[in-house]
Amino acid sequence: MKLSNIIGLGLLLSVRLAFGLENDAEQPIYIDSDNAVYDEKGQTSTYTGNVVAKQGSIKIDADKLVVFLRDGAIIKLVATGKPSKFEQLPAVGKEKMYGEGLVNEFYPEKNLLVFMQNASVWQGDAKQSSERIEYDTKNSLLKAGESSSDGKRVHSVIKPKTVAKPAQ
Repeated sequence: MKLSNIIGLGLLLSVRLAFGLENDAEQPIYIDSDNAVYDEKGQTSTYTGNVVAKQGSIKIDADKLVVFLRDGAIIKLVATGKPSKFEQLPAVGKEKMYGEGLVNEFYPEKNLLVFMQNASVWQGDAKQSSERIEYDTKNSLLKAGESSSDGKRVHSVIKPKTVAKPAQ
């Protein structure tokens, strides 16, 4: 591994993401990939080939992950794949939240995930599909659809809870 790769990985392990379980942000980030390149001048780290990034309960699977830094802090992550997948445990006792899209952007300082191009987000029996889905991880707020008039609609599935019938 090149010295620049080691420096880039060291920078990533020293910064924190702001989403997921409360203690996720305190955990180191582990990234496994076939290749890694750190561009010190451009303040980016690029990981390609079977990328798996983990931090606490957060997991990202992608073909490519680009991490944008400013003064050593992560400002944006862009994961691409066919599709790129995301999962997190939002809170203890809650079901895992899953998301995928061909392009996914993560803005830790804003607590914002943006799933784009054939995007889907689901948790338990509830699922949203659209060309663009924004998820505010701090407030558990999901916004699906485009503001443009491209004619594409949001598809939602909400299954009713089954109610146990009283014994006779």
